[in-house]
Amino acid sequence: MTTYEEFERATSFFDARDYAGAARMLAPIAAGEPGNRAAVELLGRAYFHSAQLGRAEETFRRLVELDPGNGWAYEALARTLERRSRPDEARAFRRLAGAMGIAPTEEIEVSVTAADLA
Repeated sequence: MTTYEEFERATSFFDARDYAGAARMLAPIAAGEPGNRAAVELLGRAYFHSAQLGRAEETFRRLVELDPGNGWAYEALARTLERRSRPDEARAFRRLAGAMGIAPTEEIEVSVTAADLA
């Protein structure tokens, strides 16, 4: 299977709300292609939704490093830190997200296209 096919399969698991299964499929993709922002982002979301918050935090921090202009990444990291009972630390990331035009949210949602995989 190609990386794209593996990603699509993982996306299907994510869409079916099998977040842990999606994370298991996405982890090797993100490790094998460390600059693949789409895989890193979906992996972070899968960890977040499967309550693997330590891994979600690590993954969203990686996404912020990969794409520092992505306000959504800062919001996702802030939301993860809040769920980990670290609101003071989350506040700084929430402010950065706000400065980039991203409103606070309780949900972690994003749309990933095939173009993001290139």
